[in-house]
Amino acid sequence: MLLCELCGQALRTEPEMRRHLLRAHLECESRCPLCSFSAPGYDELRAHVDSAHPEPGPAPVSYTHLDVYKRQYQRIALFISSSLNTGNGQQLYECPMCDLVCANCQILQEHVDLHLEEHRFSEDINAGGCLSDLELAQQLQNEEDRQQGLEEREEFQKLQRQYGLDSAGGYKQQSLKNMEREVARGRMQPSEYHKRKADMMESLAFGVDDGKTKTSGVIEALCRYYQNEIKDVRRVWLSTGVDHFHSSLGDKGWGCGYRNFQMLLSSLLSNSMYNDCLRDITLIPCIPKIQSMIEDAWKEGFDPQGASHFNNRLHGTKAWIGACEIYSLLTSLRLKCQIIDFHKPTGPLGTHPRLFEWVLSYYSSNREGGTKVVCTPKPPIYMQHQGHSRTIVGIEERKNRTLCLLIFDPGCPSQEMQKLLKQSNDDTSLKLLRKFVGSLKDKQYQIVAVDGKLSPEEKVVRCQASQLFTAERIP
Repeated sequence: MLLCELCGQALRTEPEMRRHLLRAHLECESRCPLCSFSAPGYDELRAHVDSAHPEPGPAPVSYTHLDVYKRQYQRIALFISSSLNTGNGQQLYECPMCDLVCANCQILQEHVDLHLEEHRFSEDINAGGCLSDLELAQQLQNEEDRQQGLEEREEFQKLQRQYGLDSAGGYKQQSLKNMEREVARGRMQPSEYHKRKADMMESLAFGVDDGKTKTSGVIEALCRYYQNEIKDVRRVWLSTGVDHFHSSLGDKGWGCGYRNFQMLLSSLLSNSMYNDCLRDITLIPCIPKIQSMIEDAWKEGFDPQGASHFNNRLHGTKAWIGACEIYSLLTSLRLKCQIIDFHKPTGPLGTHPRLFEWVLSYYSSNREGGTKVVCTPKPPIYMQHQGHSRTIVGIEERKNRTLCLLIFDPGCPSQEMQKLLKQSNDDTSLKLLRKFVGSLKDKQYQIVAVDGKLSPEEKVVRCQASQLFTAERIP
């Protein structure tokens, strides 16, 4: 029989003695002699005493209890680590947690690690078992709802930034910020910055566009070109004169709808038929002025649902506008117009041949005879699709009977548009304008076409009808 020198318990064999020492003495937590703190080992306990119970004065701290424990710990560890001898000189190592005996200490270490993993796993299971199935399901649902709420808020803020509804300022603020950035990068002289700033402030004060992004005379140049060079074109129809406006530093990335309205308005102002409707507008308004004009249309009662989408405010924002806002503004000016919604493709490979056919019927008539170049009295057409809008200024009928739209894009800079004004204009430069059926493959297109004037009574009727906005759908 063997007696444990620490507690006096009698054990029959050395393996039993080692297991007893490990489980009863070595694995037990050591308690601090000065408080109720427990530590898993000597070093941890000593660190606790140093930090929690420092003795005042320069005298060294006495660790009588700790030193006793340390000697006890080392003696037990030495005894347990002693090996059994098989008689042939081979050392055997016994697992302190079961009866397994190993001839290799590395194998024993891996075996003990498995015991510890099983112990931790059982603790995790027991901890999880404290929650009922209903409570656990509720906890998971709450976490899922919280995560979904965060994602929805992030997506909403992203959409607000994308469509200019994040209160980050409007045309004026973006113009100043971008000009300051150009100066910082050395692309603009400070003197030019101050001059352009003064010009912009004057333009905004009077509510008129400064004309710096305008290109005039393109329709007239196209008419001359088609009369002289008409190789693959059987016939072409052109709208009345249209000035091209492209985006500037103040509206880059969001101002296409406003620029297309400026193009459309430039054509209407040159047509005496609309003088009565536009008598209060003599010059092309700037973008902030157009925003105020749309707000005025909302105040008259046009498109209340659309107004609520923008919180009844456009001025001072970078909000995108679309076909509904253009329709409301034109109708408030007593211009007769309609929205046509090509809500799904009508041709193979996602194309919209019905859109091309509608534009042809809009521009053409039975009184044209055999004229190859038809300069119509019709204004251009506003065309909207996902993320962008453009202006249709004419249509070609090719010799192979296919159709090709002629389009002004506000994203095209003036330098490129001015190439169309040259006498040496060739077929290559028209690639800026030409869009064949295979080029327009967005899922949906909406167009706004002006075709006459409204009486005051008709304007009231259309205002009431816009309470629930509807458009002609094709197909």
